[in-house]
Amino acid sequence: MKVTREKEEDRQVFLRIELEKPEVDQALEQAYRRLVNKANIPGFRQGKAPRAVLERYVGKDGLLEDAIDSLLPEVYEQALKEEKIEAIANPKIEVVEREPVVFTAVVPLEPTVELGKYKGIKVKPEKADVTQEEVDAVIEQLRRQNGTWEPAERPVAFEDMVTMDVESLVEDKPFINQQGAQYQVKQNQPLPTPDFAEQLIGMKVGEEKEFKLKLPQDYSRPELAGKEAGFKVKVNEVKQQLLPKLDKEFAGLVSPDLKTMAALRKRLTNNLTIQAEQKAGEAFEDKVIDAVVDLSKVEFPPVLVDSELERLIEQQARWMQESGLKLEEYLSRINKTEEELREEMRPVAAKRVTRTLVLGKVAEAEKIEVTDDEITAELEKLVKGSDNKAEMKERMSLPQVRGSMEQMLATQKTVQRLVEIAKGSVNARKK
Repeated sequence: MKVTREKEEDRQVFLRIELEKPEVDQALEQAYRRLVNKANIPGFRQGKAPRAVLERYVGKDGLLEDAIDSLLPEVYEQALKEEKIEAIANPKIEVVEREPVVFTAVVPLEPTVELGKYKGIKVKPEKADVTQEEVDAVIEQLRRQNGTWEPAERPVAFEDMVTMDVESLVEDKPFINQQGAQYQVKQNQPLPTPDFAEQLIGMKVGEEKEFKLKLPQDYSRPELAGKEAGFKVKVNEVKQQLLPKLDKEFAGLVSPDLKTMAALRKRLTNNLTIQAEQKAGEAFEDKVIDAVVDLSKVEFPPVLVDSELERLIEQQARWMQESGLKLEEYLSRINKTEEELREEMRPVAAKRVTRTLVLGKVAEAEKIEVTDDEITAELEKLVKGSDNKAEMKERMSLPQVRGSMEQMLATQKTVQRLVEIAKGSVNARKK
């Protein structure tokens, strides 16, 4: 065979491989022997039909295709050896000629990472301040959670709870039809469609109203997007929410151990501060990682992004399933195809691959290590927090699970090292 190394780009080698006639002839003979033993050809015992008869029965192209399929793996491996290429994943192979047999192979190579002077990075930490307005907003939310609903002897206003009968049509077909539906009238509420809540403002108990609204172009049901819906609404009941006073009784409603509003504010402030610090810490880590990535030169084959993209799609599908929604239903609601979703998520996958490669190189440079005891300790925490400890313990003992935990802990340690470097709180080791 003749191997031509046409080019190398994006950490991929493009090969052109032409097979010699004796190689193809031998492969055709082997294909004939395989197929003749499987074919039931009228007038011949199984395995006894001459090759010319078999070729007429399965077609010459069929015989050649079987020969090529059988020959390609061996030929490909031989080409890699000749060219001294180490592939990290399966190639993309395409047969481009049949006489002579020529095929191309796009071979993915190991990524390359060249770290910049990351030991000199300096990143300003995020502030974790909690404002009085944020505390007040949580208190207001708690008031609404503990409020009571009472009948309102007035027309409908925003924030009211309305009980109503709804009839609606889109192009003379039933749309939303429900008796005794409960609906909280919120300003700019997108459901069941924009401006629906606004149409209820000022209506009285027993009043009926008919109106038309245009459904948005991005409506969750694509077949109805942009169409006009006709509504007929009758208000049966209007309730308003009575909110508790901000006193010690309210503090006790939130938590029995709180005796004053001052104690409630202090606890909320502490909780919000913890959340703000965690959020600021995560944002700071992201900035540090981005700073190191920006200093680095990274090249990798597209197959790594494709693999990461598959993981992201599978992860999203699992999240959907846990919430009782299939991926197909989600795609229908957002009016996207799976291919459009993939392309939308491709930059995210590429960023994740880049970060993983850079952090792996930093871990190598900083000699980051994870001990068996550390892995075991983390896995035992997962077992301890599980409802089915026996099943979880069995799963945690699998080698691939320990490997994933080792990788996760190594990443955590690496990020922590970079955070310390960025803060100037560690003497970075010399390379």
